[in-house]
Amino acid sequence: MDVHGTVAEGFEPVRAAFVQNFEALGDRGAAVVVHRDGHKVVDLWGGTKDVDGSEPWEQGTAQIVRSATKGVAAAALLLLQQRGELDLDAPVGEWWPEYKAAGKERTLVRHLLTHRAGVPVLDRPLTPSEAADPDLGAAAVAAQTPVWEPGADHGYHAQTYSWLVGELIRRVTGREVGEWIADEIAGPVGADLWLGLPADQAARVGRVGQVAPPEPAGALRTRPKRAVADAYADPASLTRRAFAAITPLPDENDPAYRAAALPASNGIATAEGLSRFYAALIGDVDGGQRLFTPETAELARAEQSAGPDRTLVITTRFGLGYMLDGAASPLLSPASFGHPGRGGALGFADPEAGIAFGYVTNGFRKSVTADPRAQALVRAVRQAIA
Repeated sequence: MDVHGTVAEGFEPVRAAFVQNFEALGDRGAAVVVHRDGHKVVDLWGGTKDVDGSEPWEQGTAQIVRSATKGVAAAALLLLQQRGELDLDAPVGEWWPEYKAAGKERTLVRHLLTHRAGVPVLDRPLTPSEAADPDLGAAAVAAQTPVWEPGADHGYHAQTYSWLVGELIRRVTGREVGEWIADEIAGPVGADLWLGLPADQAARVGRVGQVAPPEPAGALRTRPKRAVADAYADPASLTRRAFAAITPLPDENDPAYRAAALPASNGIATAEGLSRFYAALIGDVDGGQRLFTPETAELARAEQSAGPDRTLVITTRFGLGYMLDGAASPLLSPASFGHPGRGGALGFADPEAGIAFGYVTNGFRKSVTADPRAQALVRAVRQAIA
């Protein structure tokens, strides 16, 4: 396996872990980038652009990052709060009157970000084409009766997060969510990330597919993964129904799906784009604009939900739109905040260490929570900075 790119002195363990991901954990094509104090210290890529192809992965190759998109969408709402255009403690219905239906009138903006809104499922799932229509998605969640009283508990809103957060951004700004993120986040940061892939960028994105190599014993925290997998196997479970809010599952290689803007699941990014985004949340970044004030960065990672997750059936921890370090998503340290993507991708920031991290891959694995390849790289970063 030829691995390309560079690592700064001291970050050699990350290269070794990246190589090992190909040799032992089944990576076919992937990239990892790490920033420290806004400067790039790791920039590695290797393998093939398509999971089932032979064209080499290049430095600017991008991939779908699934739920890692949630962290980017969360930043949009927090930036609106930072600018005084949104109040996290105001009812959602203040901007979105239709959302008051079916007992949701007391739902606060922060409930959408912290998976406390109580609408992780839809009584009638949407087809992929319906899900791509923001009006239909917004109408579906607005009409949905909550599974629990909003604010009273938490459970991962795997798919419905798309229309909850996306529609609120539309109502506050009057702009489509993908357009707003392009103009207010990706552009100022200089990050190659998109929600709604432009046609002129499509050639940069590789095809994804499933890989399932044996996992070495003792390398993972396996109990959370088994619990989620068992719940997902039950068609009547909240877990399965939450992920099946779009049925059948979309074809992630379909250009029409990639062109849609689903803030929960179909963002596309390079590893550098994901790392630059998180670097900009916690400080200045080479050639880009800082996004969060220190106060907003602290707000993002302040624990809002913790304990047994009604959807994922394991203990999860959330800040405002971001997963926090824990068994479900081990990050660099307790100071970290970010978001994994089901099947591999991971982006996060650690303000105390000054670290931002982005990993993308074309090899999908059936892991809802911590992925072994991303975790191996995180452990290597931890070793490097220690």
